[in-house]
Amino acid sequence: MTSTSTSLPKVVSSPAELRAEVGALRRAGRTIGLVPTMGALHAGHLSLVDAAAECDATIVTIFVNPTQFGPSEDFGRYPRTLERDLDLLAPRGVALVFAPSVEAMYPAGHATRVEVDRVSVEWEGRCRPGHFSGVATVVLKLLQLATPDVACFGQKDFQQYLVHKRWA
Repeated sequence: MTSTSTSLPKVVSSPAELRAEVGALRRAGRTIGLVPTMGALHAGHLSLVDAAAECDATIVTIFVNPTQFGPSEDFGRYPRTLERDLDLLAPRGVALVFAPSVEAMYPAGHATRVEVDRVSVEWEGRCRPGHFSGVATVVLKLLQLATPDVACFGQKDFQQYLVHKRWA
């Protein structure tokens, strides 16, 4: 179980740093819980962090993912509240926060996207083409980087939940 602490979690911003931290946790025999978020944390996110506390170490990702925003959606105005988020995570004993830049997650020349048939093109998928592909792509990247034993996802967005459930 993750220990409760009042110190801010360690923040890393590159995939290489995250892999190194995960490697150290694995060598120490620790289990890892992952909570992927876009930040601007709220009670729902914090309940996922609490659920991940069944593991020895919890990693929270904070990344506003541009590939899930459409051309008419305002990626630039999405709230970015890293300092506030870290303050909210501190008493929950989060081991690590991965807060990469867009360039770290999508380096020049990146060409791979995850497409989830059927469930991602119905309902909201009709209004937001590419949205669920962007979500599935970034989640797969985060899972590959953090290699968690447990990943905790919210169910506020039912269609997004179905997309994760279908390809996971």
